[in-house]
Formats: sequence, structure tokens, C-alpha cells
Amino acid sequence: MHLDTSGWSSDGDFTAALIGALEGLESVAFIRVEDAPASRAEAGYNFLSNEIHVGFHARRVIEARRAGPVAFPWPVLRPRMDLDGLERALSRVEGIGPADYADEGMLQYLRAERIIPPYQTRGYKRVELVRIYRAAEGRSKT
Repeated sequence: MHLDTSGWSSDGDFTAALIGALEGLESVAFIRVEDAPASRAEAGYNFLSNEIHVGFHARRVIEARRAGPVAFPWPVLRPRMDLDGLERALSRVEGIGPADYADEGMLQYLRAERIIPPYQTRGYKRVELVRIYRAAEGRSKT
């Protein structure tokens, strides 16, 4: 499994937990994590927005292709998992749970927590938005 964090500032505890859960899945071939441009910080809150692109291992499947009355075997690569399967797998992981929003091309998680640093009376609110997308196919043939 290949992990690319070159576009990520390493901010976000929930994003790190998601990466750890994704690394434990056998069907995941690679993960690319990036900071989204919506991230910002102001007095009283910190909004983090991260994007995770996930590629799945592929399996070779033989399908029948028809040419008139004759059927020919045709090898096709199909991903071992899709985003629906990924959502089911992540919903079973403690501390992650089901996605807050899901559609055919994306899973979205939104987490908020109040952080009070030591020796300060006022804390700040950290809101973390993480979107998971399916990356392009064809990375692995195992």
C-alpha cells in the first residue's frame, strides 16, 4: 500500500484516524491526502478541510463478449471495493462510524471539538471536514 502525504500539513486528528483505518484495509492500494483550500483559522475557531483520495486493488474478471452468436472470454479489471463498501468498512471502526454524507462519488465526515490549551481560560473550537474520493483506476493488478 502506498501513502502520499506530501500535500497534507498533518493537521487533523480525525484525518489521521481515517488514514490509520484505511491503511488497515486489504482492498486499499494507495492513499493520497491533501489540504483543501477551504481551511482557515480565526480567533475562537479553527476550520480544517482535508481531502483523501483512495485507490483500490483490482481483480481480474473474465467476462463474455459477444460477436454475433459467438461469445469470447474477455479479461476485465474490476476494483475489489467501491465507496459503498468503504463506507461499510469504516462504519465498523470504533471512533469513525458512518459517514455524515455519502453519494456515489464521495464520503464526507464532519467532526467538531472544543480544545482548551493548558494555562488558558478560553479555548477554541476545531471543526474538521474530511472528504474521501475514489481515485483513478488501474494502479494495481493483484
